[in-house]
Amino acid sequence: MKRAKPFYLTIASCLIGAAAFTSCWQDRSGEYYALVGAQNWIYTTMQQDYLYYRDLPEESELNFFQKPAEFLKSVVSEKDGKNGATYSHIDSVSTADTRALSERPTFGFEVALLQTTQNGYVMQVLYTQPGSPAEEAGLKRGDLIIGADDAAIRPDDYTEYVARPTRAHTFLLGTYHAETSRIDTLGRVEMPAPRLVEMHNLLKTSLLDTGTRRAAYILYNEFGQDDDIAQWQALYSRLAAAQPDDIILDLRYNPGGYVSTAQAVATLLAPPDALGRTMLSMTGNDKSGEPRTYTFDAALLPGGSAPGYRNLYVITSGQTASASEIVINCLAPYMAGRLYQVGQATFGKNVAQSLYTDDRYSELELWLTTYYLSNAEGYKDYDAEGLPPDYPCSEAYGLPLGELGTETDPLLRPVLVHMATGAFPAIETVTRTPPTPPMLVVRTSIADKAKAARIVPAREVPSDNLTGK
Repeated sequence: MKRAKPFYLTIASCLIGAAAFTSCWQDRSGEYYALVGAQNWIYTTMQQDYLYYRDLPEESELNFFQKPAEFLKSVVSEKDGKNGATYSHIDSVSTADTRALSERPTFGFEVALLQTTQNGYVMQVLYTQPGSPAEEAGLKRGDLIIGADDAAIRPDDYTEYVARPTRAHTFLLGTYHAETSRIDTLGRVEMPAPRLVEMHNLLKTSLLDTGTRRAAYILYNEFGQDDDIAQWQALYSRLAAAQPDDIILDLRYNPGGYVSTAQAVATLLAPPDALGRTMLSMTGNDKSGEPRTYTFDAALLPGGSAPGYRNLYVITSGQTASASEIVINCLAPYMAGRLYQVGQATFGKNVAQSLYTDDRYSELELWLTTYYLSNAEGYKDYDAEGLPPDYPCSEAYGLPLGELGTETDPLLRPVLVHMATGAFPAIETVTRTPPTPPMLVVRTSIADKAKAARIVPAREVPSDNLTGK
């Protein structure tokens, strides 16, 4: 049954008709569709492919004259998101060809904004991008920024210092003494003006020795597109030559990315007997037909011998999401007793977004939630609490964080113990109140990133289907 047009659209049509009458019957319908065409396209697409299409409001309840991004927010289901973030979203195509670069000028660092026990604020550096203003300034992981331009750090300044910086700053560095809650000044750094920065997702790789075993450490911070797959294939060849006993995949800062890259990474890490078998099943709404399946595809493997490693250790945090969770969840059925998760429970995003475009609205990319994500055993129910770790531990913000990929990193230490002894260390139990409570995490730049499991290519909606009737 066709739905009635919303009342205010009827009024708009009357107004257009009146204008046409007073303009010698000039057709003004093109002006109307210029205002609401993109919104109609979004609604039409959602009626067909949206995972939660049954939750869509009636047309009569909607304002089609909103901007496309605002319109999308007004129609998405409350199921389509978590912790204040909405998964379905609209991107601008203006950045589509420069995804290797930051979307806007940046300092090229990731930070945690912390509140001290004395109700002050500091920012702690999590890592810097190579060739970025932050690296040029000499900032390193664990550095505490306690002031900027001779003023204290305020939470309202986060946008200028981190999210959308616009100019150079002088940052004051300090050190925190947990026993006394005292912060001492260390010195100043001159942060150059922000600029577009090349984003390195495969940020660090190294070989670590402990006892009689050697591990390959891989820090991966986002599942990019084709370039990332090529980098992983090159890494695979190096791993095959090194033949590590174990692999450590560090996804603590990885909010996700492209499903095709997750398939490649999972295939490169999968045991030989998993090749050709089901990796991921994606189930859409009741209009979409049979589930869509990804396999551990041997065609993604470069030539030569495969790494003959034993254990896969995955380091996670509450910001490990989407495509990252695909890799963990989909390898689990094939690596029982060999896959160990260390850190915190993951974010818990078990749905994927498909890309939709239309030539009439070439400036818009519509990323719409379309599929549930399951492993070969059909497991997908990790959206509420995430994927739990085998060994729980977390970073102590405000205190020294240690160097990533070394034994000074607190999240890596239990992995090295397990490699050397075959067992994780005992989990320490706090039996008394510590003399100084830890700093409170106000926000992190990692948490601000979109949690993504993206599917391309797009399916275009036919140009003559304007209203979704």
